[in-house]
Amino acid sequence: MAALAIVLLSFATGAYLYYQMPEAMASHWNARGEVDGYMPKLWGLFLMPALSFVLFLFFAAIPKIDPMKKNIAKFRKYFDRFVLLIMAFLLYLYLITIMWNFGFNFNMIQLLVPAFAVLFYYSGVLIEKAKRNWFIGIRTPWTMSSDRVWNKTHKLGGKLFKISGVISLLGLLSEDYAIYAIILPIISFTAFLFVYSYFQYRKSGK
Repeated sequence: MAALAIVLLSFATGAYLYYQMPEAMASHWNARGEVDGYMPKLWGLFLMPALSFVLFLFFAAIPKIDPMKKNIAKFRKYFDRFVLLIMAFLLYLYLITIMWNFGFNFNMIQLLVPAFAVLFYYSGVLIEKAKRNWFIGIRTPWTMSSDRVWNKTHKLGGKLFKISGVISLLGLLSEDYAIYAIILPIISFTAFLFVYSYFQYRKSGK
């Protein structure tokens, strides 16, 4: 219910601020944190709340529609916290977008660094706890074929995602390199885990 409350809060915020926003709202920033895209305020104020609501419905459906729903039940509390965190992350992004359009000046990418750090770190917590399922975790052909490969990959993956969260905080030190501190570790570790799961599968003799 807390996640849904966050979604409703974002809709209420958009409705309250509608007549105070400029007709064209800044909506996209480049890697240097500079505005390079605008949209009409109707979309600028309500696209993110609508996206949050759709994601909320999707996340709510996962424990019900996954063929391995019994496995999800084993780590459900961690998944529910992740859903809450995602909704809070989107609300944070929404609010700082509104702040920018009110005239506050800051580097958007750097302001997102702490949010991504928390998101990556808790993703590591969730990954460590996740049991084999079709929606949550590191789903490769090899992790989905073996509980052993799943467990080995997710044990390492959880640690690497936490490390990604810590590394991303380096983006606070430099506006020019903030985006790289966010994306390079997570992309590199994800690619490594894909390959790692394959070799674990081969190692198991499958």
